[in-house]
This record gives sequence, C-alpha cells and structure tokens, in this order.
Amino acid sequence: MKSTTRGTLAAVLTCVAAAAGAAVATPAAAVGTVPVPVPLDGVEKSLNVELPEIGGEIPLPMPGAPEGPRYVEGRLIPERVIPQLPVSAGLPGAGLRAPLPEILGDGFNHVGLEAPASDLRTMGPGLSLDAPLTAPNPDRFGLPDLKMPQAGVLTPVLQTVPGADLGLGQGL
Repeated sequence: MKSTTRGTLAAVLTCVAAAAGAAVATPAAAVGTVPVPVPLDGVEKSLNVELPEIGGEIPLPMPGAPEGPRYVEGRLIPERVIPQLPVSAGLPGAGLRAPLPEILGDGFNHVGLEAPASDLRTMGPGLSLDAPLTAPNPDRFGLPDLKMPQAGVLTPVLQTVPGADLGLGQGL
C-alpha cells in the first residue's frame, strides 16, 4: 500500500471516528424534548384513505440544585430541614392534522391542532422544623426555655404557560 493511500485512509477513518465521537458526546439530555411520531403510513396506504397525522413531544425533566438549609438566629434546627428540589421540564406537546371532507367539492379541507411543549418549572415539597427548646438563656444559667415545637410543610410550586393553535384550511 502506498503512503498516499495510507494517508488518505487514515484521514477518512479519523473523520469517521470524529463524527461518531461527536454523535456519542451529545447526550439525550441536551435535547429539550423528544419527538414521538405516530406512524399511520402503512394503514393509510393499505386502505387508500388519507388518515390524520399525529405526533407528540415528550419533555425531558432536568433536576436542579436544591437550596441548602438556612441557619436562623434563635433556632436550634436549620430553617429548611428537607430542602425543595427544583425540576425543570415541560408539558408534553401534541400535533394533529386531520382531513375533513369538503361538502361542496372533491378536495379535502384540513383541520390542524398544534400544542407545542411548554416549559414547566416546579419545586418539590419541603419540610421546616424547629425544636421545642430555645437558645440558651443567660437568665437561667445557660439552660434553654421550653416552647411549642414548630413544623411546616413547604408547598410545591408549579409555573407554566401552555398554549395551542387551531387551524382550518385547504391542505394545512
């Protein structure tokens, strides 16, 4: 094998390996949503009828970093014993395009519904506790006073703005 052939072959293999490495280096989590098509082509061709086109999008949840416990003066236990976990994801999206038979002609009118995946930010529930004792009291020789124990549940939070488009037309 000539040296020029070896060099060309090495260059081609290097490019193929680099392309494969780039494809593997891109994780699925880097994509915001995963498309989910519903294949109806076989049924459409076997029945010789125009069927609806259906597809969807499934978002990938991405957990965030929780805020750690906060120490507050006068409390023996930190303010957030179990912190809230933020998760960013989205509501699933859907797409539908269906034929409508036209009453006054041979063509088809189409109706289309597009509901894209929308961002969803959540915070899981958390817990906040306080002990039934106060900080050391200098008037009682450093002994703590008794108080009512405190327990609180930090409610979950949901934030999203969903939307959809509905259209009717010829060959939508």
